[in-house]
Amino acid sequence: MSPHILVVEDDHSIATGLALNLRLEGYSSTAVADGDKVPAAIEERRPDLILLDLSLPHTDGLEVLARLRTAGDRTPVIVLSAREGEHDKVAALRLGADDYVTKPFALAELMARVAAVLRRATPPAAVEPPRDAAQESPLVFEDIEIAVATRTVTRGGSEVRLTHLEFELLLYFVRHPAQVLSRTRLLRDVWGLKAGGSPRTVDNFVAQLRSKLESDPDHPRHLLTVRGSGYRWSASE
Repeated sequence: MSPHILVVEDDHSIATGLALNLRLEGYSSTAVADGDKVPAAIEERRPDLILLDLSLPHTDGLEVLARLRTAGDRTPVIVLSAREGEHDKVAALRLGADDYVTKPFALAELMARVAAVLRRATPPAAVEPPRDAAQESPLVFEDIEIAVATRTVTRGGSEVRLTHLEFELLLYFVRHPAQVLSRTRLLRDVWGLKAGGSPRTVDNFVAQLRSKLESDPDHPRHLLTVRGSGYRWSASE
């Protein structure tokens, strides 16, 4: 079955356009115009991805996202918003959004982001992980422990809840230790975007990882900025 996408958008013309383009890309979709209708839409048909506008009647997008994550729903979410403020982007990422796209957006780029998020969120079908991968020892960096096989992260013995994309980004860093990784490379290899994508997306996700993993996010020990070039992972500083 083709992936099913729930579009939560109160602008009828945008919702109609998205539904048409999603069908052209081979997806099925359902659209609702009110945040209060999201639970019923999910119950009727479980989506593989949610495109979520922030400015919604009755219950806004941030509240919808917060309720989903509080209920343990890890369905990938791409936030769509005309709000360009850094506060809204950071708030959405902190609540567990997988991506943030500012309106007006290019449909081709949005479709590329949809495909990339679905690709990251869909495990290879009927493929059992290799024995050595399943038995791989946790990666330990001071008080941070990353269990690759179970996709869990702890810091100081306490579990750190990461979104799917946050975990993928972290894993990419630790598998390329000491390398300077440009934002363009990260967008290509982690987000799956061969072209397009905002460098600020990477910056926001790195800031989120620092807030969850670093003792002092303003003076990180592991996720280091290389001015003018990108970021690098250090086992210790």
